[in-house]
Amino acid sequence: MTQYRIILVEDEPAIAEVLEYNLVEAGFEVQVVERGDQALPVITKRVPDLVLLDIMLPGLNGFDLARHLRRDQRTAHLPFIMLTAKDEEVDRIVGLELGADDYITKPFSPREVVLRVKAVLRRGTLPEHASEMLEVGKIRMDSAGHRAWVGEGELVLTAMEFRLLRILMERSGRVQTRARLLQEVWGYTDDVESRTADTHIRRLRGKLGEAGQQIETVVGVGYRMRP
Repeated sequence: MTQYRIILVEDEPAIAEVLEYNLVEAGFEVQVVERGDQALPVITKRVPDLVLLDIMLPGLNGFDLARHLRRDQRTAHLPFIMLTAKDEEVDRIVGLELGADDYITKPFSPREVVLRVKAVLRRGTLPEHASEMLEVGKIRMDSAGHRAWVGEGELVLTAMEFRLLRILMERSGRVQTRARLLQEVWGYTDDVESRTADTHIRRLRGKLGEAGQQIETVVGVGYRMRP
């Protein structure tokens, strides 16, 4: 059985100790880093399976560290979950727009964090769908090769954005409710995190450029990829 490796970037010793203990008990290999500027070389030297990233860090804050990770080819698809004491909606949206796979606000239970980590890792190991090559309008996708294009230009997508786009393309012409997207893409069982879907759709549209207009908003319901 594969042992997933997690890097926890957290400067509060008490929180880091509790999270490390619970993650190790759940079967993960965990490395704790206390500073944002120290985390970047550690992550890129040996890329982990997931990063748990606090926002308020010395040296380099979590948002800036996330930007570095998404700009580097080696870590562009690396899943990460943001941890923060802030409960402001703007912080949540910024984190999601930077490509965070999930966002957990302190105080939280260690069990919740472990469950969220497992959910994010599980999304990345789900089997590919039968249809490998997809094409809807100007958007093309090689599902097995994890590549997508608009016209001749190749897109740079996070794992979550790729999965979201694939589901919309596979079900082109059919409305996908927020609740269904949250369950299939993020692993949530209810609609309490509906802004997560909205934020990722907005980010995905931005990356698609003019082709982003193919993703239609169905007011009060969800989204549909226009055939």
